[in-house]
Amino acid sequence: MLRPQKVVAYVVREGRLLVFLHVDDVSFDQSGLQVPAGTVRAGELPEAAVVREAAEETGLPGLRVERYLGVSEFDMRPYADAVHVRHFFHLTVDAPEVPERWFTEERGDGDGTPVRFECYWLPLAQGHVLAAGQSALLGRLFDGVSGGAVGSGLQGDGDTGDRKRSVAG
Repeated sequence: MLRPQKVVAYVVREGRLLVFLHVDDVSFDQSGLQVPAGTVRAGELPEAAVVREAAEETGLPGLRVERYLGVSEFDMRPYADAVHVRHFFHLTVDAPEVPERWFTEERGDGDGTPVRFECYWLPLAQGHVLAAGQSALLGRLFDGVSGGAVGSGLQGDGDTGDRKRSVAG
């Protein structure tokens, strides 16, 4: 079974969480409401990957990591024979003007057709509605855990359900 390293970005501004919807060819039933996330490339640090992925998916300049929140696993079966090892980060935006709602395209590595997203800000208290376990460590934004460096030994959120398991860093 594959165990790809993934990153998840909780971009927060003025008490709101940056979320997006897929615009083309993917129904809400399939993709749901998401936050920026993606794969850590070979040789890339998770801290760099999360900023890269968030910038690619949102088009926002001035993204920076505030803190590492922890790691959690997400079992992708039956969709894929993989367990994603997800590193969660709190990011902020250092830009003078940030739109309330906008459309953007992710071009990734230039392969295939660009993926279009509609981005907007959701009150943090509504973040529990995120798809595919992306809200797993959202509560860490409120608990004051500093997180430290990746691999600091932080535990996930303790949920031992059949879709998500916490792991030591």
